[in-house]
Amino acid sequence: MTSNDMPQDDQRQTTVEAGAGAAQDPAPAGQGGESASVDPVAEALALLTAERDELKDRTLRTLAEMENLRRRTEREVADARAYAVTNFARDVLNVADNIRRALDSVPADAKATADGALKGLIDGIELTERDLGKTLERHGVKIVEPQGQKFDPNRHQAMFEVPNAEVPAGTVVQVVQAGYVIGERVLRPALVGVAKGGPKAAANPADAA
Repeated sequence: MTSNDMPQDDQRQTTVEAGAGAAQDPAPAGQGGESASVDPVAEALALLTAERDELKDRTLRTLAEMENLRRRTEREVADARAYAVTNFARDVLNVADNIRRALDSVPADAKATADGALKGLIDGIELTERDLGKTLERHGVKIVEPQGQKFDPNRHQAMFEVPNAEVPAGTVVQVVQAGYVIGERVLRPALVGVAKGGPKAAANPADAA
């Protein structure tokens, strides 16, 4: 082998080694980046879906708030209509009381034997009382009839106690002044006398519940 052949062999060996090394090198960075990249269409779709869900939630909340506002407004309007005459009705009760006092001032035997002008006067006062009661009822004002009922502190005001062993304790046995309610509210509690000394009143099942 001559000295001129040696450099050519070394050159061929170097070329083979270089090719082998290139074959062992990892794939270009571009190939791995493509597999890790996010699909822009899918990303945009996800953002639109999230925005849609948020808008839907806001819409449902707004509708619920509007429905609650509508119901609350209806209740307030109904209460305003039902209780708008409260102060006026409370003043009119004084008139009803005076009419009742006028009738009670006439003895029962005098009413039974009354004739002529006196009978006409008594009948007129009674008619006025009935008309006044009907007028109050048309505006939601009703009289409370507590006679013989169990004392209710929400509707009655006890003025005195009456010893009475024949009725359960706490029973209303005398009405000093009639009470009135307007709608479901007490316009004026009834002034009553309550029995004491009798058997204990039976418990109300509704109260026990």
